[in-house]
Amino acid sequence: MPDLPTHPIRLADLNNRKRAHFTIEPDSDGRKAIAAALDVLQVKKLKFDGALIPTGRRDWRIEATFGATVSQACVVTLDPVTTRIDEDIKRTYLSEWDTSEGEEVEIESEDTDDPLPDTLDLIEVIIEALALSLPAYPRKDGVEATVVGVTEPGKAVMTDEDARPFAGLAALRAGLENKGDDTD
Repeated sequence: MPDLPTHPIRLADLNNRKRAHFTIEPDSDGRKAIAAALDVLQVKKLKFDGALIPTGRRDWRIEATFGATVSQACVVTLDPVTTRIDEDIKRTYLSEWDTSEGEEVEIESEDTDDPLPDTLDLIEVIIEALALSLPAYPRKDGVEATVVGVTEPGKAVMTDEDARPFAGLAALRAGLENKGDDTD
């Protein structure tokens, strides 16, 4: 398996008064390594194009477009399923990152702030963005999941309905109602 590519940028070396543009398109070996890291069948195309933008004396923001064509195994048939991903990526790296301990903090769903690293590896940003964008359960068009029930011979198969928290109470109630019908 090829080594995972890297694209490190030491933020302290950048001019904090102008944008630093970048375009990253990993070669075949790089895409294979990224596919292996994400446990997908193949990364066919991958492009990360954008800029590191200074936001103050030491803070930085990434604004980029991210495009990838990825092949994953169908969760039902294991056949390849191809997905095209096109996303805008925004991340902010803050030098004054609050790391309060012991205090609960609610994180917004679109939280894009991270602590400022000494060196930022743009390949790690790509892998994170791709991992978050991939379908969790890829399914080939027209394929439906089937329900399989396995149990001991002579016993009824447990269904989702049986596993519900109050299913036992419903059965008990039905039994009590039937018992009441027998006494009449």
